[in-house]
Amino acid sequence: MNSEIKQLEPKALWANFANLNAVPRASKKEEQVIQFIKDFGAKLNLETYEDEVGNVIIRKPATPGMEDKKTVVMQSHLDMVHQKNADTHFDFETQGIEMYIDGDWVKAKGTTLGADNGLGVATIMTILESNTIAHPEIEALFTIDEETGMTGAMGLKGGLLKGEILLNLDTEEDDEIGVGCAGGIDVTVTRSYKQEGTPELKSGYTISVKGLQGGHSGMDIHKGLGNANKIMNRLLFDGFENFGLRVSEIDGGGLRNAIPRESKALVAIDSIHEGAFLMEMGDLSHTIKKELKTMEPNLQIMISKSDLPETVMELGVQEGLLKALYAAQNGVYRMSADIPDLVETSNNIARVLVQKGKIKVMCLTRSSVESSKMDMTNALRSAFELIGCDVELSGDYP
Repeated sequence: MNSEIKQLEPKALWANFANLNAVPRASKKEEQVIQFIKDFGAKLNLETYEDEVGNVIIRKPATPGMEDKKTVVMQSHLDMVHQKNADTHFDFETQGIEMYIDGDWVKAKGTTLGADNGLGVATIMTILESNTIAHPEIEALFTIDEETGMTGAMGLKGGLLKGEILLNLDTEEDDEIGVGCAGGIDVTVTRSYKQEGTPELKSGYTISVKGLQGGHSGMDIHKGLGNANKIMNRLLFDGFENFGLRVSEIDGGGLRNAIPRESKALVAIDSIHEGAFLMEMGDLSHTIKKELKTMEPNLQIMISKSDLPETVMELGVQEGLLKALYAAQNGVYRMSADIPDLVETSNNIARVLVQKGKIKVMCLTRSSVESSKMDMTNALRSAFELIGCDVELSGDYP
């Protein structure tokens, strides 16, 4: 229960985090948390201001003896990645996050936790309400919509802040200071295809990939976590190459900045090949689990009989998509040659949706080197344009 969280030390910090997590704050749905943070500032009798896009600024005067120091801007974002497991019933627009303690970890029940950037927000709240922490004048800047485009930061008007020093608290380590960051760009692939009637003498199957850890496509990309979309594509590619598998639907992943945890596909296979197909899928599933056993011990790959789908993708488009997804880079593309253990460039194949004659693939490419970022996007664009897809680049930030 969230009441347990409030007993953790330091209590003031964890109490603020628990109170914050009780407020719905999905990206682009921040109305309630904006009001929450405005009420927080007002209760402390601090100057509180909401700008025209929804960012909130709270000013706290310097403590005695610190008046001559430079004003410090402390910044965190109010929104959170709103992702849940497929079997979790949860409404991010109306419900607060349900947290619990598991050993040394604070976790959420079936959803993302919101520590990104909730702990940063809670840290600033704790400093604002403290009567014992010495500090210069503080401008607390709470931005919106960081997770889906940084529109809050982009919309912040010049002149609203006077601080010359900015501390961004959107990080995972409390004993490190970041001196740079990776830029990012969204790569969105779309295409229409003809739905064909499912050929005769076929049997329907549902393939499911679940149980993966998931994670942040920036902070966790180096960990070698499984990507549900890549795993699913590997299964479909094998089934197509060996047994002429036909794809009816694919629904994998979710948010562009989350490493996908689950994917489901509806397929058709020649009835005479069912036994061999199931054996092949079983062997390949075992191989994939063995490859990922250290990082993904809970990976589940399930192949179950289902109703025969009425339609499948046209054959040429299906083949092209499976091959393009196989070729598309996922994970770390290049490590920094200058800073040890630093990922320079990466890509996350976040979403694959094939339904009702429409294909949509969403990727988020990141790099601390602008030219390398564009090199990665060009590689992705080339793979998908070769099969007749439209590729849109958007949300570019340095």
